Amino acid sequence: MTSLERVTKCLRFEEPDRVPVYPLLAGATRRLVNASYYDWANDADICAAAYIKAAEQFRLDAICTLTDLSVEAADFGAEIIYPENEAAHPDYTKRLIKSVEDYRKIAPVDPRKSRRMSEHIKLCRKLVEAKGKELPIIAFTFGPLGILSMLRGQEQMFMDLVLEPDAVKYALSAITETLMDYYDALMDTGVHAVMIDTLYASQSIMSKPMWMEFEGNYVRGLADKVHQRGCLMMIHNCGHGIYFDVQIETMQPEAISFLHLPDDVSTPAELKEKYGRQTTLIGHISPTWIISATEDEVREACKEQIDLYKDGGGYILATGCEYPANADLRNAEVMVEMAETYGRYR
Repeated sequence: MTSLERVTKCLRFEEPDRVPVYPLLAGATRRLVNASYYDWANDADICAAAYIKAAEQFRLDAICTLTDLSVEAADFGAEIIYPENEAAHPDYTKRLIKSVEDYRKIAPVDPRKSRRMSEHIKLCRKLVEAKGKELPIIAFTFGPLGILSMLRGQEQMFMDLVLEPDAVKYALSAITETLMDYYDALMDTGVHAVMIDTLYASQSIMSKPMWMEFEGNYVRGLADKVHQRGCLMMIHNCGHGIYFDVQIETMQPEAISFLHLPDDVSTPAELKEKYGRQTTLIGHISPTWIISATEDEVREACKEQIDLYKDGGGYILATGCEYPANADLRNAEVMVEMAETYGRYR
């Protein structure tokens, strides 16, 4: 069974030969091709080579094109810092949106011509051409509210949500319009799914009604576009108390990648019971824990989660967020080994 066949059955809530596995290897793959973080994040040829090598070397069941969360923000004009040992991020000493008035200066950009989004489109195309018949290629994007926070800064944006909501929504509309075009361009490459990072849809950051007002109402249209084109919609959110309910309502995702339990369940068993037939669960080994965990500890954690979630399909063993970019890769191998042996259905 190919990885594409395996994941397809899993998403249909059927039991394939074994549990699919994907330790969310992203920045760590740069080390496989001896690339700098900057070159890996900005050169589609280098990034594709790294992802392809990782998929082959670690026998991954999917490729998710996460490089960093600054891809879209950079093309709106944010100045980006590229540290050597961690993901790129905006230079918050040089915010693009310096005042409330600046929200209304945010205008849609063409993702096919802007620097980083166009390179990401190229990356997706190369991966589909190289591996798309064997395993799912999942295009990773940041949500509109997350992009805006990179242009304004989180603390100030949160204040503006309350004090200047109309200005914030003006910018969100422009960003969402860009994402609509971006999603079309990504899907034109033949990717199997689009994954959106809805960072703020969690209890630890903002209330459910506030998230619905400032992002839920925007991502609904993005998800509709994805489904209308016959593509899969997926969500990533590693926040505490993630809002499964309203995100399923607004986006009808085929899968949710998560680290912590949703706000309305108290145990993993309750999560499987409540949501295990509504969406495929991707997760949720802790990436910070795995840095120092022993191989035996990782095996036990994988066993525990496989036992909890595998029955009836709808489960992919993964880290709950990106595998640490500078961590030893042996524990990623252990996760794959556990899926291949302990995770067998028959």
